[in-house]
Amino acid sequence: MTTSPIDLASLLCSRLCHDMLSPVGALSNGLELLAEEKDPEMRARCFELLEQSAKISADKLKFFRLAFGAAGGFGERVDVGEARQVIAALAGGSGRITLNWAVREPVLPKPAVKMLLNLASIGMDALVRGGTLDIGAEVNGRASEIAVRATGPRIAFDENIGRALNGTLPPQDLSSRTAPAHMMHLLASQAGGGVQYALGEDALVLGAVLPQG
Repeated sequence: MTTSPIDLASLLCSRLCHDMLSPVGALSNGLELLAEEKDPEMRARCFELLEQSAKISADKLKFFRLAFGAAGGFGERVDVGEARQVIAALAGGSGRITLNWAVREPVLPKPAVKMLLNLASIGMDALVRGGTLDIGAEVNGRASEIAVRATGPRIAFDENIGRALNGTLPPQDLSSRTAPAHMMHLLASQAGGGVQYALGEDALVLGAVLPQG
């Protein structure tokens, strides 16, 4: 039994809506407060909150565009600076994660960028108490190799995400939380590559190999 494209698309849309609900809701609430507030200091505070919520919303949309979408504005190869900017914005927004970037390639194939972004997202989600996110990628021969390491206290990792990454999670158990990992498994499998992970007490390591062409 396999997951239908419609079901997977629906789950990914649910994930997008879930992640966007908080910052967009904060924008709506902020506008309501601003309409009623007369105190200059409180109005200035409302504007600060609106700016923060707008930035978070824009950063998340940029992430979804590259990580899940067709990214039609790019060719078959994507400037890794785009991916770094998105990841740095999301990691910096938490205020608890230090990002170490070790990607020397100026561009990567679009599937590799999708993989890099999604693995980075899983790594960030695991750092519930903050920590360090190390990201590396290189093209070795005709394959893109990607590695993400999340290090910090009390790593939080849903084993179902790991099962979705390696293709052992039954389709009926997929959810909006595990759908991106399942999409990465499909992406790697179709390219003739694979995705792996290793979970320790204070670290989560994610890796992928994507043959090109």
